[in-house]
Amino acid sequence: MDSRKLEFSDHEIAQMQRFNKTLAWLPRFRIRNRVTPRLIQTLLRVSQKAGADKLRKHGLAAESIVIGSPGLTVPVRIIRPKGQARGVVLDFHGGGWVIGNAQMNDELNAGMVNQCDVAVVSVDYRLAVNTPVEGLLEDCLGAARWLLGCEEFANLPVIVVGESAGAHLAAATLLGLQSSPDLLQRIHGALLYYGVYDLTGTASVRNASSATLVLDGPGMVEALRLLTPDRSDAQRQQPPLSPLYGDFADMPPALLFAGELDPLRDDTLELAARWKTAAAVEVHLLPSSAHGFIHFPTAMADKVLAHSRAWINLRLAALKPTAQ
Repeated sequence: MDSRKLEFSDHEIAQMQRFNKTLAWLPRFRIRNRVTPRLIQTLLRVSQKAGADKLRKHGLAAESIVIGSPGLTVPVRIIRPKGQARGVVLDFHGGGWVIGNAQMNDELNAGMVNQCDVAVVSVDYRLAVNTPVEGLLEDCLGAARWLLGCEEFANLPVIVVGESAGAHLAAATLLGLQSSPDLLQRIHGALLYYGVYDLTGTASVRNASSATLVLDGPGMVEALRLLTPDRSDAQRQQPPLSPLYGDFADMPPALLFAGELDPLRDDTLELAARWKTAAAVEVHLLPSSAHGFIHFPTAMADKVLAHSRAWINLRLAALKPTAQ
């Protein structure tokens, strides 16, 4: 496992701790029914219409298309760099599987496009309010297969990026690609932020208290069960549904992040321990940090994102474009 560490000053940690006091007053994210996620999703789309020009300030534009294969269609959102792309990022958004869309990551993706000279393809997978979680995995794997066979990106290395539920879907997608080694070898890195890798709950999830920030600690295990109501825990732990228990043979190098205060921290630490048997892994546990920290207005978040983009650039610099 890569031993490099991100260093944070006392001032940066203190700033995060002050922000945590604000988080403590905010409601926790809960998945207890299908009505609340639909309401949140509606509000998200309204807010996105108001901020539709967000990419324009970065000198970028997005193209939304629907990709298809027999029996499956998946919307994707593509942001291209101003010049020639050095690689492609396949992005899976977060939102607890029940809210979110490809557009919600525009700000983060614009940073990768401009600082790494990559195209970003963000997957607008179906949500679990209407679709079993297995359908979400199907969408994501279908999008990955499309990207890896797409003529536009045929000669470019691919980096997979996922956050929270999106990190789960990213890891599951990589496992799903093991049946197509020629496609999997086109992926040269996985950047995963505070993902969920065991749908029965790791120890830190099962022991989460009511003092948890951002996420509803006591309700997390039940929320995971709601995703797969007709399965036993033994079935929930089968990969790729729970990527933690997969075979990581031929996986690409990975950069993993988790927050010290996140109930999902064990998911990342345990995944890193398994992943390192097959490929280089760099893992960071951020002090005084809760779930979702890359979105916080803090110097620590800025440093994590800068490190992530530098890692992508290093991965791309080490490679030459590959032809199919």
